[in-house]
Amino acid sequence: MHQERDPRVTEQFPALAALPAALAAEVDRQAVPVCFGAGQVLFDVGQACQALPLVLAGTIRVVKRAGSGREIRLYQVTPGEICIITLSCLLGAQEYAATGIADSDVSGLALPRPLFMTLLEGHAPFRQRVFYLFAERLAGLMQLVEEVAFRKLDQRLAGWLAAQGPLVQRSHQAIADDLGSVREIVSRLLRQFEEQGWVRLGRERVEVLDAGALERLAGG
Repeated sequence: MHQERDPRVTEQFPALAALPAALAAEVDRQAVPVCFGAGQVLFDVGQACQALPLVLAGTIRVVKRAGSGREIRLYQVTPGEICIITLSCLLGAQEYAATGIADSDVSGLALPRPLFMTLLEGHAPFRQRVFYLFAERLAGLMQLVEEVAFRKLDQRLAGWLAAQGPLVQRSHQAIADDLGSVREIVSRLLRQFEEQGWVRLGRERVEVLDAGALERLAGG
């Protein structure tokens, strides 16, 4: 059954704005509206990948979890962006290797895999945009690997705070999750930064007082 297309689709995904009539009709017919509440798991390790989500509102965080329960944030998917783990799973017909969680209430459309493959093969602007976003996100993941492998946690935390400040309204656990560490270590480093006069700690908040000092530490 034909459905009216949400105008945000072409606003946030311009590559879908100039589809040939036949492809546009298929998108309108097959795309499935989806909604997820904050904290809801959209996909998890080992699950089959059956559709590409197009986020129109809200954000998704994609994380890799260890058996201990620790997790590291790989990236965030915001409106107009594409989840490259979903993309790689669709292209390779593989199961998910990470977990996607709604950071806030999320709404959007899901393009079933056959429709996604049809768009990829039959519409050059869509294909070019998809691979551009893939390359861009892959570069970000490589940077994350480099930071985790080669930079000390105090440097990474200092750089993270300098970039997020001047007021970071996050719990120590949430900060640790972002950095792929544990709360106890992050809390100890934050107290050291407070003793240096670089930050002021409060309940689920960190006020950056000396961004320059944090940046110098982050730079080694």
